[in-house]
Amino acid sequence: MAEPTPHWYTSSYSADAGHCVEVAHLAEGPLVRDSQNRTASMLAFPSGEWSALMRSTRD
Repeated sequence: MAEPTPHWYTSSYSADAGHCVEVAHLAEGPLVRDSQNRTASMLAFPSGEWSALMRSTRD
């Protein structure tokens, strides 16, 4: 079965300057990439680790 095509998005807190990252959520966990170098490597996070990171940014 083919991998789904990720739907990438940027945070609403990102400035229009383009200096940000983009995130795509997949079943295995999110992918993160540089918005200015989209063809470079991506970081993959397990869902639990991503959730912990997001919780820590809200504290």
